[in-house]
Amino acid sequence: MAANNNALYQALVIGVSAGGLNALHKILPKLPINFPLAIIVLQHRGEIVFEGASHNDFLISYFNNDCAMPVKEAMLGAKIKPGNIYIAPAKYHLLIEKSKIFALSLEPPVNFALPSIDVLFDSASACYKNQLIGLILTGASSDGSIGLKNISDRAGLTLVQAPRTAEVDFMPKAAIYLHTVDHILPLNDIAPFLCHLMQGDKG
Repeated sequence: MAANNNALYQALVIGVSAGGLNALHKILPKLPINFPLAIIVLQHRGEIVFEGASHNDFLISYFNNDCAMPVKEAMLGAKIKPGNIYIAPAKYHLLIEKSKIFALSLEPPVNFALPSIDVLFDSASACYKNQLIGLILTGASSDGSIGLKNISDRAGLTLVQAPRTAEVDFMPKAAIYLHTVDHILPLNDIAPFLCHLMQGDKG
């Protein structure tokens, strides 16, 4: 990763799969209401229903109850705003246009995943370039590894959950194997690291 002024980071993209609910709950509620980045979360899952609510509705309600930052679904055509957490919808690839709005695609699965972390990360890095942070958490596939490398190639900051702290370590290990990431962090250290980074600590 090339040198970057931390104040210029604009967005954080998070890719997560199996074990993701617990991992995200160790991070998102610990970020303050004035956290300055837009956060876009993509979790692999089926369109599971929880007492009449879709999984996305469940996630949004669950995290809105515990997070200081507002949590909402990433909607087609919505402008991405700092200080918000966006949850990727199921059954569509989520992309970020250069005008910093969300786009959805019904293209076939990528790395057996729909939505695909690689698709989100690649489009986000093309948009934000060195102003992007990418984070891979627990999961059971290699989806996200190529996308994280693309973030690094465009001088963004790359983070991976330490495999020993992941409920399922395949996804973090795949990301680490593909390229040299900037920071490999235990799960409990990720939120403090992000907060310190926003206070001007070097990445």
